[in-house]
Amino acid sequence: MAVFDIAGTTVEEHGAVYQALRRAVEAAGATPGDDDIERWMGADKRAAIRALLASAPARAGEDPAGIDAAEVEQIFLDFRDRLEAAYQARPPMPIPGVVEAFGTLRARGIRIALTTGFDRSVVGPLLASLGWDGGLLDAVVCADDVPAGRPAPYMIFRAMELTGATAVARVLVAGDTVRDLRAGTNAGAGIVVGVLTGQVGASVLGAVRHTHLLASVADIPALVTGPTC
Repeated sequence: MAVFDIAGTTVEEHGAVYQALRRAVEAAGATPGDDDIERWMGADKRAAIRALLASAPARAGEDPAGIDAAEVEQIFLDFRDRLEAAYQARPPMPIPGVVEAFGTLRARGIRIALTTGFDRSVVGPLLASLGWDGGLLDAVVCADDVPAGRPAPYMIFRAMELTGATAVARVLVAGDTVRDLRAGTNAGAGIVVGVLTGQVGASVLGAVRHTHLLASVADIPALVTGPTC
């Protein structure tokens, strides 16, 4: 089985998700820097909102876990509205070579799963807009499907359950963020690939445990010659 992130890994969305996240938490009074945003790339978006809110000067020292859930949800809905507007203005597109890579892998008997820090309300319309909701994928796991998002390995394990994969050492995980790579390593995946199509550079991804660092998902079929799981 091969497990891929969505935004920045398989889908080009021009950094809209992190622009929307930044603007939503800024509207709520937080002042995140670029490093703060990068630290939460690939994370469950509600968890990211909690942490970024706690970094606001007016909330110095506040425990993110103590932030009111209703406040987090209100900011999440603002984030989702901003992201939807951004996607309408500039629709996401498959990263070049990704659909072909999926086809090559599936032809070799490798099941394809997507995992994401988005929840189902964002992912459903996104995949429909790409035409990826009609059999291209074997499983899609969202942050709200598991107890904790990346770097916890639970989305990968859930994808294994959904596809019937049983040997984690024969699973490939690919993503464009530090959290993607850490989730793959925490899961025990045999192949953990960082791709450079997102917002994180090679120097940052290269400093995190991985097995391969590639320009794009399009290069992944060359790594495998048969079923991974």
